[in-house]
Amino acid sequence: MILKLYGSKECHKSNYYKTFLETRNLRYVFLDVIDNESNAEELRNLYDNRKLNFPTILLGKKKLRNPSDYELDKWINKLNES
Repeated sequence: MILKLYGSKECHKSNYYKTFLETRNLRYVFLDVIDNESNAEELRNLYDNRKLNFPTILLGKKKLRNPSDYELDKWINKLNES
């Protein structure tokens, strides 16, 4: 499974999650929501309030908004078990 990371290259938290995923050798797609309107619209569609809530990580159907390392590891491990 490929993870999706919605964020901005100027956002320090988005960059933190990029490093987090890379150091665990996880494949992911980075979707910049500032430079690309279709990525922004995709992110807005994930939330009822239609706001650009980033960074957001999408693992299958599970969305994590600005998760802790522990929470992100927990969901990644759950996906690896299935």
